[in-house]
Amino acid sequence: MAVWVAMLLRLAEAGAVAVVLARLARGRSRRPPLTAARTRERVSVVIPARDEAARIGPCLAGLALDPDVHEVIVVDDGSTDATAAIAAAAGARVVTGRPRTGWVGKPWALQQGLEAARGDVVVALDADTRPRQGLIGALAAALADADYVTAGARFTASGWLHPAMLATLVYRFGPADAPAPAARLVANGQVTAARRDVLLAAGGYAAAAGHLTDDVALARALARAGRRVAFRDGSALVDVEMTPREWARSIALADVTPPAALAADVAVVWLAQGLPVLRLLAGRPGRLDLALLALRLALLPALAGSYARRGPAFWLSPLADPVAAAALTKGAARPARTWRGRTYPAGTAARSAT
Repeated sequence: MAVWVAMLLRLAEAGAVAVVLARLARGRSRRPPLTAARTRERVSVVIPARDEAARIGPCLAGLALDPDVHEVIVVDDGSTDATAAIAAAAGARVVTGRPRTGWVGKPWALQQGLEAARGDVVVALDADTRPRQGLIGALAAALADADYVTAGARFTASGWLHPAMLATLVYRFGPADAPAPAARLVANGQVTAARRDVLLAAGGYAAAAGHLTDDVALARALARAGRRVAFRDGSALVDVEMTPREWARSIALADVTPPAALAADVAVVWLAQGLPVLRLLAGRPGRLDLALLALRLALLPALAGSYARRGPAFWLSPLADPVAAAALTKGAARPARTWRGRTYPAGTAARSAT
């Protein structure tokens, strides 16, 4: 019996390898990274913020240096700290968020910012981003061949777990900046751009109303509706603070992925990323395990540009792959419904993902 189980596990592992290689092969058609640019368009920057007094300052300071920013709108989503005062002192237009049932806080804040914006292009940034001059123009330029642009940022935090979690996304979806079917698109809601009239005509953020993973929900809904959605590498123009703990709430994409696909994603990560490390640590790696470990090591240089600081922990991050797989499994089995002191009912997002 044990022999049959081992054989089936090896076959499953080989199947996972084939899936991962097919996804990685999409990297041949990756879109070019964003480069600093200028624009003549009127750009509104919307920042949804709830208790961000400790982090929003550098974001606002970076935007103040960019001549392409027409206005900055901070939507204060019920903050209990000095978020609104700091934003106003930095010259931002503060919109006091209104409560609305049926919506998760962030997409509703974004919707209010979109409606309040006066620019032709609306860029949405999270309060913990650190934009550099040229980002706004680059995002506006990227809309020449896309209706909705989402950009990856360079992480200021590294360690060994964070890069392992990033690798799970690559194993599940391939390079984010390569074209993909609507159902397998990924997005980074920390940095997005769209033409205001186009996004309003598409319903704004309504497709993401019930989702904690609102960025992916919106991107996939827009793509299904025939809109052109593009992910671009923006690591040269914007940094972001994000710890593994913060990322763990959404890393599984549980509320935007049908159950069968979610189970398959978890299985692929365990088979192709987690188990080879466990077998290596146990001193019993097979040839397929060694090949997978070599593939994982080869992925490290491609991921290195996503981090402002690397060091030994980054290069040893494959050893954290089983921990990342466990975090993914937990997120898939028990999706987070609490964020920023609010708890949202389960059910709506899960139904809309199927």
